[in-house]
Amino acid sequence: MALHRVAATPDTVRIGMFDCEFPPILTVSSGDTVILETVSGKASLLPPAGLGMTVPAALRHVLDAGLPSLAPHILTGPIGIAGAAPGDMLEVGIDAVDLGSDWGYTYIRPLAGTLPDDFPEMVLTHVAVDRERGLARLPWGMALPTAPFFGVMGVAPPPSYGRISSKEPRRHGGNLDNKELVAGSTLFLPVHAEGGLFSAGDGHGLQGDGEVSVTALEMCLTGRLTLTLHKGGGPRDPRLRFPRAETPSHFISMGFGEDLDQALKQALREMIIFIGDRTGLSPAHAYQLCSLCVDFRVTQAVNGEKGVHGLLLKTLIA
Repeated sequence: MALHRVAATPDTVRIGMFDCEFPPILTVSSGDTVILETVSGKASLLPPAGLGMTVPAALRHVLDAGLPSLAPHILTGPIGIAGAAPGDMLEVGIDAVDLGSDWGYTYIRPLAGTLPDDFPEMVLTHVAVDRERGLARLPWGMALPTAPFFGVMGVAPPPSYGRISSKEPRRHGGNLDNKELVAGSTLFLPVHAEGGLFSAGDGHGLQGDGEVSVTALEMCLTGRLTLTLHKGGGPRDPRLRFPRAETPSHFISMGFGEDLDQALKQALREMIIFIGDRTGLSPAHAYQLCSLCVDFRVTQAVNGEKGVHGLLLKTLIA
């Protein structure tokens, strides 16, 4: 299988948008691996010179290009997968995620976040990142271990959606903000357009479930991703309708909605379908199993469409 490298440049990124009409910047074969560079941050969020933090040249070149945007996420892609068609499934193996800069940022933005009435002022915090030790050193003295992942991973949306913002997670993926999607995990996405058209970005060095204040530790990342196409969804997942994932220990369902109740119901329904397909259990028995042993967590509460994900130990239905 081939190995490809894609740098983040004004020609290889889109800012804050998905569209099935975007031409692929690269087309790969199923099973190929892509080393994907991503950058993060707009001009107003870059660290001042006095902090001793280095802004990658790739980020400056992208910002200087003045590209159009619908949301702040700088996405590298889209990458086409040869032979991908609507109804197929794309498996994204997250082989590695490397820190791409020696700093990141987090902020509170007025009229956003989980507590907008409590925090009406902009607060921007730059965080030094020790890449060798994998530590984020907060300015108030704490050092937190990094756990990098891409907040946004997705394929092109259905053609009927047209051009959409990357802010909200939807059935094509997008702004999932799921902290379980670190190196060693796998994301599964339903294909909606010819070629699949996969993009990634919105690098997070560290995030808690909920992402409550609007942002994680936003930063540049480079990922090593293996893209495998399953025609017709594959024999084990014939009814994949929404993004799903696996870690070495858990199966993960996902749900999105305007409120957390809707997101929970969708994540639960997807887990019931998944359990039924894997085990042959009736929907009623799968529903009961979810109540006994599936953990449902708030993925994020700040992206317009809120997210909930369910975690099921693999050993229970393997």
